[in-house]
Amino acid sequence: MAGATVTCWSDNDFCLGAIGANDETLQAVAADVYERVCRTNFIAPGVCLVDMGSAWSSQKFRECMIALKRELRRIHRGRRGCDLVLLSAARFDQQVTTKPHRDGGPEECFLMLGYEPSHVRADVLIADYAKCAFDMGITPSELLDRHNPMFAAGERLLERYTTRVRCFSNDNYQVLFINNSIAPFSDAAPAWQGVLHTATIQNPDASRRRVINSLMVASVALGEAEPVAEKEQQEFIQTNLVRRAGYDRPDLADDK
Repeated sequence: MAGATVTCWSDNDFCLGAIGANDETLQAVAADVYERVCRTNFIAPGVCLVDMGSAWSSQKFRECMIALKRELRRIHRGRRGCDLVLLSAARFDQQVTTKPHRDGGPEECFLMLGYEPSHVRADVLIADYAKCAFDMGITPSELLDRHNPMFAAGERLLERYTTRVRCFSNDNYQVLFINNSIAPFSDAAPAWQGVLHTATIQNPDASRRRVINSLMVASVALGEAEPVAEKEQQEFIQTNLVRRAGYDRPDLADDK
């Protein structure tokens, strides 16, 4: 979001330090993530970045992401009496600057974007469009329809609701949790309140990779089947495939 200088949240509101992979640490981190991300009001930022340092392998990193998702499921079941299911799991090389956007999905969902270290540099910003919609007396869906942030006027509207994720590092393994919801605000029937995200790529380079391991997780009724089966989750952890075609360079083949 060019020219945006207003910061709505401090780093302490959504940045967590490096973690290990033991069960006790994962439980504590998941609890902190849940409080910051799975908000039903505007006291929390709707985003959380977990910095895991540089001493990981890609596969161990993805294994930890799945473990965090499972721990978040346990918390969600206890808090809401609902389940968390994995809707998608993918790996791709993303080197195109984006406008503020959400990644589709149902009314209540969040993203886990697992960034691997890369020489391709990027800045990440978060726009609290649900709070903006609330202040305007409309729903998040209406805000996107009437003031599409893909266009300049809509982007300007969100400037004072925008926060740069200053703790984002291109040198470490990091997981950025983003509340990707589009549910309307309600005191009577609390629902997750989403944010938009955007990345500015500083030095795109087709000879290098900026790998993002992307999970979309949704809140559903207990008993609903998980779309991404256990076997597919293990394939996500183990694969070396990094998709490029269809994301930013359709002329380039996927990595194998």
